[in-house]
Amino acid sequence: MMMMRRLPFSPRLAAASKSTLSQAARENESPLPQMPPFDYSPPPYTGPSADEILAKRREFLNPAIFHFFKKPLCLVDGKRQYLFDDKGRRYLDAFGGIATVGCGHSHPEVVEAVCNQMKRLQHATILYLNPAIADFAEALASKFPGDLKVVFFTNSGTEANELALMMARLYSGCHDVISVRNGYHGNAAGTMGATAQGSYKFNVVQTGVHHALNPDQYRGIFGSDGLKYANDVDDIVTYGTSGRVGAFIAEAIQGVGGVMELAPGYLPAVYNTVRKAGGLCIADEVQSGFARTGSHFWGFEAHGVVPDIVTMAKGIGNGIPLGAVITTPEIAKVLTYRNYFNTFGGNPVCTAAGHAVLKVIEKEQLQQNALTVGSYMKDRLIALKDKYEIIGDVRGRGMMLGIELVTDHQLKTPAKDETLYVMEQMKDMGVLIGKGGFFGNVFRITPPLCFTKEDADFLVDVMDYSLSKV
Repeated sequence: MMMMRRLPFSPRLAAASKSTLSQAARENESPLPQMPPFDYSPPPYTGPSADEILAKRREFLNPAIFHFFKKPLCLVDGKRQYLFDDKGRRYLDAFGGIATVGCGHSHPEVVEAVCNQMKRLQHATILYLNPAIADFAEALASKFPGDLKVVFFTNSGTEANELALMMARLYSGCHDVISVRNGYHGNAAGTMGATAQGSYKFNVVQTGVHHALNPDQYRGIFGSDGLKYANDVDDIVTYGTSGRVGAFIAEAIQGVGGVMELAPGYLPAVYNTVRKAGGLCIADEVQSGFARTGSHFWGFEAHGVVPDIVTMAKGIGNGIPLGAVITTPEIAKVLTYRNYFNTFGGNPVCTAAGHAVLKVIEKEQLQQNALTVGSYMKDRLIALKDKYEIIGDVRGRGMMLGIELVTDHQLKTPAKDETLYVMEQMKDMGVLIGKGGFFGNVFRITPPLCFTKEDADFLVDVMDYSLSKV
């Protein structure tokens, strides 16, 4: 492996941005990577300036809102895998609105489905019949194995996970839930308890949740031995509960946690333990679902398991506020013993969008594209790992990839400042990526599934150039 001489991170480098890039061109360095051509130009933007919008946000919006860059981007247009700012500059979107935009920005068939439904009926209530809702529920259920065929529509992933946890507790008659450390499931009452990242947990009452050892193949004590991690769930059942549990919830790939794939063999063993203890198994597919992993339509399928309940959101509507829970008829019955109602769950406009998304994924073979282009991109990123010592790990599958930066390979010391610097450099060169992981040192690459090999080459070349400046 080519060893890179590591220097302490320099504030001088961190302050460099566009001036550094233009200076590089003047100093006869290698030509800067060129963004692939694209035959769309957005109409001129005539709205308020970025500074005006930022001032309004500071005065009128949630003060907890944060942004990645020193100067927030003002994005006003999007088409397929590209975004455009208020000045008309084009950016390659490799974050996809946090693994949400699957079909591509403003996909014409999704837009058409939404507009057509809006013209007919924007909203009534689930108390009345409407074909958009029923047709999408049928189409969505067809994507699942076994007896998973009863759909509940929600407005978000948090709401979907809240509903799933409540259903599991009602069905099992037990309050205890087991989740995985480093996982993220939402920010409401029950989901905050199931979430196991301190930065997302407020000091409010959170009861009945046990957090199991994370089957982390990079930092975990057992490496990729999923069965050894699964033993911790056995111990939790034995020592931390009455011997019965209500549910186990986990992401197949931890998204907020830094694109962390669960170790092989872990889920089958844990599902077996939990079911023996009377609990239900919940698969959180909010980020890994809807063909994003490429190898499968749902993340849990790569582990050879069939959950009792599956939750989803984000990619379900290509950006439309929509979520869903799917389970078996037997489990679904628990909500018939009291009134359960959701005003907007199953809104005809949102479900029309969701149905269009399923059709586009199939028509454009986006799952196969996610596998082909995602695998190609991962191979190129692994080659970067051999070039730069600061890259500690490259992981994920399909269009859900993570690159972890560390300042020391043995200690795996998080390279937080370097991560922010590289993101700024890449943004200045026209590439938008995300970041995550508990230490904030993992690049999250979750682009629209229509990403091309040319896009992947541009992204990797820009990352290569940016890392060379650290």
